[in-house]
Amino acid sequence: MKKEFKNLDEQIEILRNKGLKIDNNEYTKEVLFRENYFFLNGYRHLLMRSNVDRRYIEGSTFEELYSLFLFDRVLRNILFKNILIVENNIKSIISYQLSIKYGYREKDYLVPKNFTANKEKSKQVADILRKMKRQINLNATQHSATSHYVTNYGYIPLWVLVKVLSFGIVGELYSILKKEDQLGIAEIYNMDVDTLLNYLTILSNYRNLCAHEDILFSNKTQRNITDNKYHKLLNIPIMDDEYIYGKNDVFALVIILRQMLSRKEFSNLMEEIKHNLDNLELNLHSIKIDKVLDGMGFPKNYYDLKNIDEVIE
Repeated sequence: MKKEFKNLDEQIEILRNKGLKIDNNEYTKEVLFRENYFFLNGYRHLLMRSNVDRRYIEGSTFEELYSLFLFDRVLRNILFKNILIVENNIKSIISYQLSIKYGYREKDYLVPKNFTANKEKSKQVADILRKMKRQINLNATQHSATSHYVTNYGYIPLWVLVKVLSFGIVGELYSILKKEDQLGIAEIYNMDVDTLLNYLTILSNYRNLCAHEDILFSNKTQRNITDNKYHKLLNIPIMDDEYIYGKNDVFALVIILRQMLSRKEFSNLMEEIKHNLDNLELNLHSIKIDKVLDGMGFPKNYYDLKNIDEVIE
């Protein structure tokens, strides 16, 4: 069965037939033209009567649907810029630690013996080193930072190379370090190696999601974060021996950022999230903000995460 193209008037008619209240046709057409019917439609489930009855809740409006879309856009921007802070931090820390220990020229730091001796990871080590060398070849003359070093010094130090490495490759790089090097970096964040490995994968996935403007607020990751003190201190409910919030949802991402940003950075993050949620609440009429919080995996007392360490320290 083929999906046929629908013009703006037909798109509006579809929304009306499903029970969405539309008072201003011209405004609605302008929004649909600029933002795309398909993208806005991704937020409809919050305003639906049920998973079975796919009609809109009585009284729900196009403005509410658009408010959910705009809320998620702002949320993506807030979380994206903070993930980038963590990305920059971890790149800086890894490059600093490895440069001190193994040297700062490619011929010094891109040597297999500098990485895990685990035979099961030998192919992975070779693959990641190949990816890094490929980035050197690709960016040697194209990126301003790398070309400067190649032109003036004839090599690219690791602290410059990480600038052109993706977050995903940096996470892979951490996974093949020697255990003592992994531990030294994890201890900077007061966590164990397995936790940091897990966090880097989740952060990389969310980074890509934000960069491609996919739906964020209701996203669920394939990986769960380990139970930690924040789940307990916030008294997050448990169902079937599992915390119902903060495991593989956006709140889990916020918990990760709590542990990897500075206190000031995290405080600013929470202020921005709260402001965004408060603005959304003002524009919701047919549903309560609690439904959005639940979709995000946010407990009602989510804001307590901002100062919770100050209470227990």
